[in-house]
Amino acid sequence: MNKKKNQTEKFEPFNIIVFGGDGDLALRKIYPALFHRFMDGQFINPFNIVAITRHENHDEIFQLKLKKFISESITSVEKHASEIETFMQKVFLIAAKNHNALEYKKLSEFLNQYKNYQNIYYFSTPSSAFGGISRTLKETNLVNPHSKVVLEKPLGHSLESSNEINDQISQAFNEKQIYRIDHYLGKETVQNLMVLRFTNNLFEKAWNCENIENVQITVAESLGVGSRAGYYDNSGALLDMVQNHLLQLLCLVAMEPPNILEADQVRNEKLKVLDALRLFNKKSVVTDTIKGQYTRGNLNGEEVSSYLEDIEKYSSKTETFVAIKAFVDNWRWKNVPFYLRTGKRMKKRYSEIVINFKTVKHNIFPSQEQMSNNKLIIRLQPEERIELVQMTKIPGPGGYRYKPISLKLDYIDSFKERFPDAYERLIIDVIRGNQTLFMRQDELQAAWKWTESISNSWKLVNQTNILYEAGTWGPGDSIMQGEDTWVTKS
Repeated sequence: MNKKKNQTEKFEPFNIIVFGGDGDLALRKIYPALFHRFMDGQFINPFNIVAITRHENHDEIFQLKLKKFISESITSVEKHASEIETFMQKVFLIAAKNHNALEYKKLSEFLNQYKNYQNIYYFSTPSSAFGGISRTLKETNLVNPHSKVVLEKPLGHSLESSNEINDQISQAFNEKQIYRIDHYLGKETVQNLMVLRFTNNLFEKAWNCENIENVQITVAESLGVGSRAGYYDNSGALLDMVQNHLLQLLCLVAMEPPNILEADQVRNEKLKVLDALRLFNKKSVVTDTIKGQYTRGNLNGEEVSSYLEDIEKYSSKTETFVAIKAFVDNWRWKNVPFYLRTGKRMKKRYSEIVINFKTVKHNIFPSQEQMSNNKLIIRLQPEERIELVQMTKIPGPGGYRYKPISLKLDYIDSFKERFPDAYERLIIDVIRGNQTLFMRQDELQAAWKWTESISNSWKLVNQTNILYEAGTWGPGDSIMQGEDTWVTKS
C-alpha cells in the first residue's frame, strides 16, 4: 500500500473485540495484521483492541505471547520497538468464561467508555459459540446499527447447521453488518484476477468455452492435520477447503462482469455461478470425484505418519484429499470442466489457478513437435505470481523450432514494498464497511447445496477413500502427475 495514502485515509474510531482472543488464529493472524496497519500509519483516529478469553488471571502470559507473535511478523524488532510498545498498550484482555450478562459486565463497562466508537466483534471461536455470543451481546445492549460482526469459517458442518447458526446471529445483526471472512479472497493475486479479467480486452474476449479447454484450481498442503485433529476429522477436505476456499476461487474465475465494483453487484454474480454449478448424483459422483486419505510416507526426506496415526483414531473414514470435475451450466462455460483439487501431506505446498486455453486449430509449421496450449497460471502461494505460457521460436537457423515460454509477473520482483497479509486487507475492509470480499448468506447456502450433493452422493454409493502415500501428489490414478499436469479418469 502507498504509505502517503494510508496516512491521509481516516477511519472513524473503533473497538475491535476478538472472541477467542488468546487463540492461535488471533495471535498468528489478527493482531499482527492490525499491528502492520497501525505501523503503516493507517490508524490515525483512536482505536482499542479487546481480547476476550475464558481464562482468569491470564494477562502476563497473553502479553508475552502477543509480543512474540508481533515481533515475529516484522523484520526488525529493534527498529520498531517503540511502535510495538505503543500498540501493546492498545490491547486489553477481558475474561468471560460463559456467554451471559454477568460475564460480559466488564466488556460492557469498557465499551461504554467509548460510545462514539464503532464496535467490531470478531468471532475467532468455533461456530457453535456464535449464537451464544450474539445473543448475549444483544441482551447487554452492545449491538447498535453501527456494530459489525466478523465470522470465521467453518459456519457449521451442513446446510442445516449453517442456517441454524445464521438464524441465531441474525437475531442480533442484520446481513449488512455480517462479514463472513475467507482469507483467500484477500490475497493480492486473487484480487488481481479481477483486474486481469475485466481490464484486459485480450483476456475478456477469450474468457469462454470457445477458447478455454479447462480450468484447474489446486490447493496442495504438505502439512498434516496438526493440532486440528478434532475439528478436521468431523469435516474432512471437502468441507475444510472445497466448500469455501476453492468454490470462492471458482466463482471469481467464472463470474460475469458486474456493472460496477460494488459489494452486492459482485456477490450477485458469484451467486449466479454457484446456482449454475451442476449438482452431483450417484452416477456422476463415482466418475467425477475422488476422495483419498494419506498413509505413512516420505516427505522431503523425513518419514511421516499416516492420518489415522495423526488423529489416533484408526476407524476414521475422513478424506484428506479430494479431486472434483465440476461444470458450470451456463452459456459462457458450457462443457468446460473445472478441476478442483486439494489434499494434505502432498509433495509440496502450493496453491494456484490454471486457465488452459485450447490449442490452435491447425498447425502451419512442418514440424512433428507437439503444439502446446497457452496457459494462464495464477500462483497464490507460497510465492505470488502470474505467468502466461505461450509458444515461442527457439533462436537459430534450421527451420522453425518452438517451445513454450513463460511471461512472468512476479510480485516480489515487480513490487519492492512489503506485501500485506490477506488478513490486513480484509480487516481494513471491515473497518471501512466494504463487504465485496465477504460471502453473503445466499452465497453460503448455494455453496452448501452443491457441496452436500457430493457428500450425500458419497454416502449413497458408499464411496471409499483411495489411500495415498504422504509426500506424493495424491491417489495414484487420480488427477495429478506433477504440479500443473492433470490426468483425468475416463
